[in-house]
Amino acid sequence: MIGAAALALVVAIVLMLVRALSGPTLYDRVLAVNSIGTKIVLLLGVLGFLMDRPDFLDISLLYALINFVATVAVLKFFRYRSFQVPLRRRTGGRR
Repeated sequence: MIGAAALALVVAIVLMLVRALSGPTLYDRVLAVNSIGTKIVLLLGVLGFLMDRPDFLDISLLYALINFVATVAVLKFFRYRSFQVPLRRRTGGRR
């Protein structure tokens, strides 16, 4: 039964890969890549359970954190075209 879950996750990853390659907008592609990362985290957990390797859970948690930070960084880059903090415009006498 767990093997079927791993196979279903692989099929879902392939479908998300197709979506990432054919997404009409940039945000659809970023969302698909983020979904692929999430499914890989689940697949690592299932494989760790199948092979009786609990250290795979630590690896999957680390991968989830990297996936989150990378998604935020990519979205910030595509919004501002830079990784720097955007400058505020001075309007009126307020800061």
